[in-house]
Amino acid sequence: MIKLSMKLPNKIAIAVSGGADSMAALDFLSRSNKEILALHYNHGTEHSSTAQNLVTQYCDRKQIKCVVDSLHDPVPKGDSKEDFWRRCRYEFFEKEAGDLPVITCHHLDDLVETWLFTSFHGEARLIPSQRGRYLRPFLITRKAVLEDWCIDKEVPYCYDPSNCDTTYMRNYIRHEVVPRALRVNPGLPKVLRKKILNNSIEQD
Repeated sequence: MIKLSMKLPNKIAIAVSGGADSMAALDFLSRSNKEILALHYNHGTEHSSTAQNLVTQYCDRKQIKCVVDSLHDPVPKGDSKEDFWRRCRYEFFEKEAGDLPVITCHHLDDLVETWLFTSFHGEARLIPSQRGRYLRPFLITRKAVLEDWCIDKEVPYCYDPSNCDTTYMRNYIRHEVVPRALRVNPGLPKVLRKKILNNSIEQD
């Protein structure tokens, strides 16, 4: 069951990539009486047009207002591609969301990955459930629950094969490190979930 870590206002914007996580979150929130603005950013990758079409078609069918923008500039020399994409994406959110809070669909598995990644760099940190206007109410929900929601509710989503590319450190943590960490402590997600619920969040 999808659970939220906080009460949300009646008018919200939500970042939607087209993946199972954000599509489940969008569908879940669309079943409430909230006024929703969907924000989709096209990074110009091989599968971006598929994701954009999926998001816009879903929003058309559900009568959800959707704003789309695309990456226009090349990655500056010396910059991380992921960091540059993130900056452009958040600039888009800031421009289009107006005064609305922006929901991002980070989930409990993301929380585990971030905690492990930052631990290896000497300072274990959690993803905060709120940072300024950005709200992360799905942090107490496992990724598998969101995927099951899409299946049960017949919510369309797409999968980016680059998520399996372990040359990206985030993917390496997800596919190689997390399974081994869970062998050591299978209860790690529950431990971090409790920290979120107790509001003992380390701000980033």
